[in-house]
Amino acid sequence: MKLVSNEKPEKNTVELVIEVTAEEFEPALERSYRKNVARMNVPGFRKGKAPRKMLERMYGEGVFFEDAVNYSYSEAYNAAIDEAGIEPVDKADIEILDVSAQGYQFKAKITVRPEVKLGKYKGLTAKQPVPSVEDGEVEEEIERMRERNASIQTVERAAKTGDTVEFDYEGFVDDVPFDGGKDEHAKLVLGSGRFIPGFEEQLVGKSAGEEFDVNVTFPEEYHAEHLAGKAAVFKCTLHEVKESLKPDLDDEFAKDVSEFDTLDELRASIRARIMDTRARDAEHEYEDALIGQVVDGMEADIPEVMIENRLNEILGDLSYRLAGQRLDLKTYLAITGSSVEQLKEEHRPTAERQVKASLAFDAIAAAEKIEVSDEELQAEYSRLAELYNMDVDRIKSSLNEKEVRRDLSSLKASKLIIDTAEKTIDN
Repeated sequence: MKLVSNEKPEKNTVELVIEVTAEEFEPALERSYRKNVARMNVPGFRKGKAPRKMLERMYGEGVFFEDAVNYSYSEAYNAAIDEAGIEPVDKADIEILDVSAQGYQFKAKITVRPEVKLGKYKGLTAKQPVPSVEDGEVEEEIERMRERNASIQTVERAAKTGDTVEFDYEGFVDDVPFDGGKDEHAKLVLGSGRFIPGFEEQLVGKSAGEEFDVNVTFPEEYHAEHLAGKAAVFKCTLHEVKESLKPDLDDEFAKDVSEFDTLDELRASIRARIMDTRARDAEHEYEDALIGQVVDGMEADIPEVMIENRLNEILGDLSYRLAGQRLDLKTYLAITGSSVEQLKEEHRPTAERQVKASLAFDAIAAAEKIEVSDEELQAEYSRLAELYNMDVDRIKSSLNEKEVRRDLSSLKASKLIIDTAEKTIDN
């Protein structure tokens, strides 16, 4: 490989002209020949046995060029960007300039990471909130524990908010049943908001054995477009009403739901747990404020593709979390009445900040000559292997070493910002 030229026609864009020599091109031509010879018919030769030179004379010298270029340009491109010392942030735009048996040249137009001008990043000052816990928050958690440990029993009375009802229903629009509008022995906690507005309220006051109609109108933004804004009638039969009986709030309750012997001890534990969470949140808020100052003080002309790539990663993370709830992104968008474009626009400020922070950390690492040792790299592989319950070698093979080193370097840069900062307490 020969790097013929290295030019920067505009911000964040580099154009390389790269030459693949005859010596480098020859193995690719041979590989292309072996791939294609079997489908070429030559009188006097069995299929797949015709010599390469003969095929090149019959079909032209360039008969194997296309595949050979595809086989060889990637290695030459990677070597060229290493020699040029650039870091692409997107797939390069490749243009083949000329090809012959003596090799070829191609132009690679590459979007690269932008230059960063750092502002102040050491000796910053930020406020950290003082965490606190209100008595009411502790009691709310106690009530949730009572609800989780409540017993359910059938009652012979009319249903009220908070009860669980079991019922059949079938929905009609203009006296015609619609798909998905029918169920038998459905269970519903009245007041949970699971059904469309106005539905659950009409079950309040009904008793087991009653048959009745529920009249509602689907929301204008309902995910099923053929039902949006339509008036509907649900014919219902109520089978059973159950109420939730919460346990008494006493020391016995504390013993049943925790390792504590008294209600006061349980309350103290809940308060301490909430306080620990608030303290961590306060620390994160303080650290975010410091990094925010670094980001706000830096200058960089960031390529749009870097923002778009981060947005795609955010949506990928969302899809992964939804899968844990047995949902996919398409279903989630239908339920929320949103679109991929709207979701990206919602997350764009986060994506921009994360990209800027990453660039700032890289620039700080370079300015402070921060390095990641091989021992630190191996320790990170071991940590990840334990975290994901995977073999260390498998972790190494599945991750890009350069990216792992960059993540560790970013952590060191972030720690430098925090360690050199001054914390004030925000009362």
